[in-house]
Amino acid sequence: MSDPSPIRRALISVSDKTGLLDFARFLEGRGVEILSTGGSAKAMRDAGITVTEVADHTGFPEMLDGRVKTLHPKVHGGLLGIRGNAEHEAAMAEHGIAPIDLLVVNLYPFEATVAKGAGYDECVENIDIGGPAMIRAASKNHAAVAVVVDVEDYAVIRAEMEANGGATTLALRKRLAATAYARTGAYDAAISQWFARELGDTFPRRVVVAGELKQSLRYGENPHQRAAFYVNGQHRPGVATARQLQGKELSYNNLNDTDAAYELVAEFDQPAVAIIKHANPCGVAVGTDIVTAYKAALATDPVSAFGGIVAINRKLDGATAEEIAKLFTEVVIAPDADEAAVAAFAAKKNLRLLVTGGMPDPNEPGMTLRPVAGGYLFQTKDNGRVSLQELKVVTKRAPTEQEMRDLLFAFRVCKHVKSNAIIYVKNGTTVGIGAGQMSRVDSSRIAAWKSQEAATAAGLAQPATIGSVVASDAFFPFADGLLAAAAAGATAVIQPGGSMRDAEVIAAADEKGLAMVFTGMRHFRH
Repeated sequence: MSDPSPIRRALISVSDKTGLLDFARFLEGRGVEILSTGGSAKAMRDAGITVTEVADHTGFPEMLDGRVKTLHPKVHGGLLGIRGNAEHEAAMAEHGIAPIDLLVVNLYPFEATVAKGAGYDECVENIDIGGPAMIRAASKNHAAVAVVVDVEDYAVIRAEMEANGGATTLALRKRLAATAYARTGAYDAAISQWFARELGDTFPRRVVVAGELKQSLRYGENPHQRAAFYVNGQHRPGVATARQLQGKELSYNNLNDTDAAYELVAEFDQPAVAIIKHANPCGVAVGTDIVTAYKAALATDPVSAFGGIVAINRKLDGATAEEIAKLFTEVVIAPDADEAAVAAFAAKKNLRLLVTGGMPDPNEPGMTLRPVAGGYLFQTKDNGRVSLQELKVVTKRAPTEQEMRDLLFAFRVCKHVKSNAIIYVKNGTTVGIGAGQMSRVDSSRIAAWKSQEAATAAGLAQPATIGSVVASDAFFPFADGLLAAAAAGATAVIQPGGSMRDAEVIAAADEKGLAMVFTGMRHFRH
């Protein structure tokens, strides 16, 4: 082994040919012999670059529809042979195995094949065998061999070779090996996850989580914590797919809150706006248009909305952007934005404007992960919804049509509020939100108090909870939470039901003249 280690022979076999020809010309210019296969060899040869086919190098033809081409001792021996080891070098000489100093491989596009909805057989054919085997071999022998699995690293290899007379350093080879093992690990994870889905195995015996670095962040939730943003290749519209049109760099908290806001606003078919602060909504509304919905959502709690995240489920227009620009806002996220909206935000240099190209499907299945000491908690995503037909009226009075619309709206918002959650709604707008309390009755009182504060600030004679409906994410264990909602002026209630004291709670609702429906579904969000 020598450090730096010279590159005299390279094996290139790539499915993604971005930057390939420029890199290959550079290697040829440095006197590097290039071995290659199939389409990679053809692309370089057509560009006038001298290439030796792997089949000519090994003396063994490609076969079985290309499934066997690099699985040969002259390839793996060239990658794995230890330089400076007399026994290895003697064996290589005896069998005519030439050392390979650089491996450039990116794998069959399995993830992209699955993402486009290909059939089972096509997905199987896009499982690379030779590529991962070579990558692992080269990475193991990083003492002498450099391995490149990402086109972004072509420039790194060039810079090293130029700085070291055509050689690479051990420090770089170690970093490249680490990157390579992460790539094969992520590849195998994608394959195992696909198989599990095909088999309908929600929780297989082993599970692997993989991601690709999208952004290094300044810090985490707090300045003393380090953080980064990784993407998993699932093209769900949201923070991972968003283009940032303006504003300073997104922080860890920005990304977390923006994701919460966009997932919430996606719940609604009508034009909708959600304003989020610390991953909890402080205002949600639907309207005939976005600007109407924004004004209504803001009125829920204009104090908490300061410095919040605004999510919109329609193309952002200039009129709405002008309204948003009146208040300090950290992030605005929407599927798209028109020129007038972009212009309205131009003077707000710190405001981040994100466009995602679409809305996520709230009904789509998925998984959530949470680390605990020594392991992880996995669960299926809460994509549960209740319909009008599924609601069970349990009180003497049934809700009116307007109350029923508001109850369904409130319960949908409830799913996105930290438990214990209480949501007051009137006419498609939240008018009081109580989140994250240890006692459900405290959530009821806090939501009512916030509504009173908003009414006072707006100069209204009474809070908007008067004549509202109320949603609870889980059952009322006692009548006190319901009575607090009645005292705030609520006229109808939606809750899961299922408490041992349901009869007591229903009786209290009847005594107060409230209408109440049970959903049979709860939405804890911890």
